[in-house]
Amino acid sequence: MHAVAALWKREILKFVRDRSRLIGAMVQPLGFWLLLGLGFRDTFQLPNAPAAIGYLEYLFPGILLLLVLFTAIFSTISIVEERQNGFLQAALVAPTPRFALVLGNTLGGTTLALLQAIPFLLLLPLIGLAPSGVGLGLALVFIIATGLAFTALGLIMAWRLETTRGFHAVMNVFLMPLWFLSGAVFPLEGAHPVLQALMHANPVTYAVSGLRTALYLPQPDPLSVLALPYTLVISLAFASLLLLLAAWTIREPIYGKQ
Repeated sequence: MHAVAALWKREILKFVRDRSRLIGAMVQPLGFWLLLGLGFRDTFQLPNAPAAIGYLEYLFPGILLLLVLFTAIFSTISIVEERQNGFLQAALVAPTPRFALVLGNTLGGTTLALLQAIPFLLLLPLIGLAPSGVGLGLALVFIIATGLAFTALGLIMAWRLETTRGFHAVMNVFLMPLWFLSGAVFPLEGAHPVLQALMHANPVTYAVSGLRTALYLPQPDPLSVLALPYTLVISLAFASLLLLLAAWTIREPIYGKQ
């Protein structure tokens, strides 16, 4: 636990000391929300949705999870950098379980994602939403589960890649399609059947749907077509699976090392 706490604290300190990363992680999702929301406000018609629900309101949960995805997954880029400066090798030969490396890094990335998501939640009154305490609690559960899942995914990829350029390229190939096909930008209903099948197979779809439902509580969600308990179970199971895969991955030699 000391090793986990040390690695968690190290992730937090690295982020706080890097002001450009701190600002960029917040400004980019906010810019996406305003540009897409205002740009499509008068031209995007949501199927089977009340006319009072605008695109800014629809887009908000997806942008919130985009912030979580970017923060969580790119916090693990340090794995690639630490291989080059020798810190990772020193951590691996230390007399601590390798799972401590997974837990420390995933908790650090998830904490960063959560700390940035909370200020974004303060914008909810701008779109007329006021979730209950239970709703906010469930929203945080979905945020934490998504943060754990994608920090673990980033760790898996970073363990196998040798350069930060390769990491950025590979993660963007995974990240943006997962987000676009999650119901964050356009709803499941009305999409082409092929896209609907991909969206149903996408675990991020359940996180976006569950988060949206949580933000409407105690009122019913007029937009979601997936039951809240179902989305919660899928999100937690996905996070658990990726944590186990990350723990299994770090048992292998680091890329380029025997």
